[in-house]
Amino acid sequence: MTAVLIIIGLIVLLVFFVIQVFNRFVKNKNMVKDAWSNIDVALNRRYDLIPNLVQTVKGYASHEKEVLTEVTEARAKVGSVNVTTDQLDDPNAVQRYMSAQSDLTSALSRLLVVTENYPQLKADGLFQDLMVQLEGTENRITVARGRYVTAIQDYNLFIRKFPTLITAKIFGYKTKENFKVENEKAISTAPTVSFN
Repeated sequence: MTAVLIIIGLIVLLVFFVIQVFNRFVKNKNMVKDAWSNIDVALNRRYDLIPNLVQTVKGYASHEKEVLTEVTEARAKVGSVNVTTDQLDDPNAVQRYMSAQSDLTSALSRLLVVTENYPQLKADGLFQDLMVQLEGTENRITVARGRYVTAIQDYNLFIRKFPTLITAKIFGYKTKENFKVENEKAISTAPTVSFN
């Protein structure tokens, strides 16, 4: 009789443990989705600011069509590549999204280098307002990416730990790919400003 009670007690403890671990997986997965949503909101804000910025620069730098075209094309590419929180388990979809965002960041940095050649543009109030908004948006993107990285790290660490590793395998939870920048070396180098 005592052995039966011990076995029942162990089964109850095991069930309680599995429930706790499962709930933690759900919490961590939702934290990852929320963090991704924050990145998406900030990137969409930047996406919405770009046409105004391009139009303002176009008025001053009409002969810089190549750079303006690159920004417009990069923005169009970003608009065609979306990742919902349900697609976060697909590393290819996330990679395509990050690549499109990286291309847009590069095109924007080239646009900002071009604007350095136009002091009257830099003095324009609309341009200054747009730049402040863009800078704020870039800061939001950075913060959101940092939170996403932390959420992914917590999620992946929880999945890889023992004994939660066993529960993760039972319920089919897999690690998620962290946010990567494709051209990290290129964007870590400051752009060259030339007044020639």
